Amino acid sequence: MDLPSMRARLRRDLRDTDPANERWPDEALDRHIERALRELSLAAPLEATATLRTVAGSRDLGVAALSDRVSIDAVEYPVGRYPASRPPFSLWGETLTLEVDALPGAGEVVTVHYSKLHTLDDSGSTLPEALEDIVATGAGAYAALEWASFAVNRVNVGGAETWRHYHVWAQERLAEFARALARHGRARRARSRVLSSPQAG
Repeated sequence: MDLPSMRARLRRDLRDTDPANERWPDEALDRHIERALRELSLAAPLEATATLRTVAGSRDLGVAALSDRVSIDAVEYPVGRYPASRPPFSLWGETLTLEVDALPGAGEVVTVHYSKLHTLDDSGSTLPEALEDIVATGAGAYAALEWASFAVNRVNVGGAETWRHYHVWAQERLAEFARALARHGRARRARSRVLSSPQAG
């Protein structure tokens, strides 16, 4: 799914499909989609792997190039062993330090398993289909809540209770969104504990 498709889906959910009478401009919906996407990414981020190389006599590795990083979940060093060798490590700012006894040599490979923010733009998305529903739920809730706050005490085409309908609908969707984030967050923490357990190769 790309951003225009998500936006169109959101308009259907919000019953805002009349181009001549749109309640939400595209930029407003995009802002709510971005917020929901970021919150979803913190609970169920995109899994990624990067290859770094050591500097002779140093246990430190720079990780600034790992863009949109949410967390570093595990490090494999030395690589190519079975079972995988996952030494403990520490992270301070943009520096990852291998907690190993022997100093690494020059150019040794270190595999870093990390999590990063999902993307959703005009060209596509990194979201699996199951997570698209969650983003749509959260974005719809934020959009409806914003409109309800704006519309209260104003004259609306749909009647005086229109704002209340959106407010109730938003609260229900927001609760559903929170439950989904909590569920994926628990699954992520369980997986991270397994992945980050130090193993000697």
